[in-house]
Amino acid sequence: MPRIGGKNMVRLLLACCLGMLSLGAWAETVEGPKVVGETFEYSTGGKTYQGYLARNVNDNEPRPAVLLVHEWWGLNDYAKSRADQLAALGFVALAVDMYGKGQTATHPQDAKAFSQRVMNDWPTARASLEAAMAKLRKEPYVRDGRMAALGYCFGGGVVMNMALAGMPIDAAISFHGSPTQAVSSPQPFDGIVQIHNGADDALVETQALESMAQTLSDEGAEVRVVQYPGAKHGFSNPHADVEAEEFELPLAYDAAADAASWQAALVALDRALNRDDAE
Repeated sequence: MPRIGGKNMVRLLLACCLGMLSLGAWAETVEGPKVVGETFEYSTGGKTYQGYLARNVNDNEPRPAVLLVHEWWGLNDYAKSRADQLAALGFVALAVDMYGKGQTATHPQDAKAFSQRVMNDWPTARASLEAAMAKLRKEPYVRDGRMAALGYCFGGGVVMNMALAGMPIDAAISFHGSPTQAVSSPQPFDGIVQIHNGADDALVETQALESMAQTLSDEGAEVRVVQYPGAKHGFSNPHADVEAEEFELPLAYDAAADAASWQAALVALDRALNRDDAE
């Protein structure tokens, strides 16, 4: 490597400094997202629910809202972390509380009991979701017009039934969701429905999944079912392996399926919530 003499070194340093000054003349420095989460209470039927609201407080513009419905464990840290991710990407994210009073389960027996109680009483579940949506729409940082819902496992089943009930959402996105039909009288739905499922999911019946997808399609939804080869139930949750070992459940995290399904969901949310009204 050739040596650089003293005078040449000074010239080189000066050129670098001038280059940096030139860069500073046109480069803009802005603050990135600052996500803040807080408890979001709403009530209906004499019962109080404690959701988790996440938003970017550095953004002064009203943004579209996304409801996030938790797994059968309840509104825990995993659901909140997903809400934080959505907030960082430009959405107002409300992780709802389907069990009331922020209840969570730590054992599958309790989780099963909680989730079955909700799905066996869809009118009450719907009323709680409508209460959350109504209060959220009144917030000044929420953009009027559009809203979407996404859910995991039990929550995936909830958002599929939201679409099946014709609730006012523009997209319903399910990750390894239970396709149990809780809605007795399906209603028209012209939004996007994405169902992300593990091809090796032992907890989702193929026939039930196909029936749910067909019913939604018959009601006018744009339905897309994505099967991930080798993926099991809970493939999007990094904690799934721990739960599988502790409770001997057929769960497993799959990084590839997690990444692919998340990217597809973001594309769908952008298309449903950020499209021009003229389209």
